[in-house]
Amino acid sequence: MVTLKNILAPMRMPFLILTPASVFLGIGTAVWTSGSVSILFVALALIGAVSAHISVNSLNEYFDFKSGLDFHTKRTPFSGGSGILPENPEMARYALAVGSASFALTSVVGIYFLIVRGWLLLPLGLIGLFVVSSYTIWLTRNPLLCLIAPGLGFGTFMVMGTDFVLTGSYSSTAFITSLVPFFLVSNLLLLNQFPDVEADHNAGRRHLPILIGVRKSCLIYGIFLLLTYVSIIVGIYLHYLPQFSLIGLCTIGIAVPTFLGVYRYSENIQKLMPYMGLNVILVIATPVLVASGLLIG
Repeated sequence: MVTLKNILAPMRMPFLILTPASVFLGIGTAVWTSGSVSILFVALALIGAVSAHISVNSLNEYFDFKSGLDFHTKRTPFSGGSGILPENPEMARYALAVGSASFALTSVVGIYFLIVRGWLLLPLGLIGLFVVSSYTIWLTRNPLLCLIAPGLGFGTFMVMGTDFVLTGSYSSTAFITSLVPFFLVSNLLLLNQFPDVEADHNAGRRHLPILIGVRKSCLIYGIFLLLTYVSIIVGIYLHYLPQFSLIGLCTIGIAVPTFLGVYRYSENIQKLMPYMGLNVILVIATPVLVASGLLIG
């Protein structure tokens, strides 16, 4: 039976909150460097970013179902997909259609901005589209690319792309600021791979928890957490960020116990769950706080 819940499931709606946080950060850097932005361009940038996120989610649902991975994954509130396709196999083509249509919408928005802002946006846009379309079928089979691709998508491409379409140029402020979601979102996907090590390995994936184990992967997680806050401090020290962006450091109070819990319970998925939840709060709250500091300026 087709229901609204089933229709929305491949899009993974609860996870889409990550996109506005990254776009908000790009808006913050644009306001900080240029003083004002176009509301129309803000809306279009958000539409393009959300549709890109829907595309990668829906394509991931489709390809994980077709590969058989969905039938062996242990789902958690934070990982393992929606589970809608194993329960409703007839919706596989729908998931593919959603992924393709949202990919096309992102492309159309990108073409519009190429026309009004210039061709310097093209390399960023093309690489971003490549990451969206190839993440599940190719990037997840390379440990390094699998680690950094999510951060590039939601950090480098989304923040710098938003800043570019709002200002018409690239800036050091946008680059340094984009490092915050780069490290945090890379960590988000890294941690979400912990429950799926066995299933992913059997499906041919090769990410760090498979390659070096979850315990050693915790050290990468901790380093990326540290680099998140180092990026904020360096940005302020070099005057690329306003001092008000220091409020982004407030989430250190969550980051420390999260890292300790992740390290302690990395091999106990049930006890790891609360710390995966705290990690989601970190990933959303830190960019929003930094963006707020940029807007207060």
